[in-house]
Amino acid sequence: MYKNITVIVLAIFIFTACSSKQKDAEYNKPAVYWYNKMLDQISFDDLDGADDTYTSLESEHKHSTLVASANIIIAQAHMDSEEYELANYYFDEYLKKFVGSNNIEHIRYLKVKAKFLAFKQQFREQELLYDTIAETDDFIKQYPHSKYLYLVKTMKSRLLMARASFDKEIAMLYGRLDKPDGKKLYENKASHSWNDSKNVKKVTVPWYRRIFE
Repeated sequence: MYKNITVIVLAIFIFTACSSKQKDAEYNKPAVYWYNKMLDQISFDDLDGADDTYTSLESEHKHSTLVASANIIIAQAHMDSEEYELANYYFDEYLKKFVGSNNIEHIRYLKVKAKFLAFKQQFREQELLYDTIAETDDFIKQYPHSKYLYLVKTMKSRLLMARASFDKEIAMLYGRLDKPDGKKLYENKASHSWNDSKNVKKVTVPWYRRIFE
């Protein structure tokens, strides 16, 4: 008897939850509705909700002029919240979907900036480091007269110094292991990354991270 009651209660709970979910579900709304809802969610720092709302806007109104604008806004919102991987995801989406847009150069710059800002732990993010240097090279080659050129070149300089610092650390490691060939190889790599390695300051790693580096 108790078993039957439990089953009935559980069934009522599931039915109520599903009904509530269906009641709250939204679909087939005008593009401007989704757009304004996304802006409201961003203003209240509800980025998870804003992501879902952007998806609804993009899926229901993929040809709307609001989609491109919403794409940039949600990407920059993630940048402001230091969620750089998600920001880059949206920038990539924009570059794929709106190739003929007039502000591709600006989006490419923001993508470089997001990758640069994502680089926080020098000795644990080498792949990101090399990828971001490649991004700066592509930008400089593609937009030699860009108004963002100085900023991108500044980011590249700092990344190259980071790479030189990393190569110097490896060279020192080979020195401690008494492997002169490896030491020489990475000292050369460091000098190619940055001409005057004396200008490259050694990275100070906090004690609580040092044991994991």
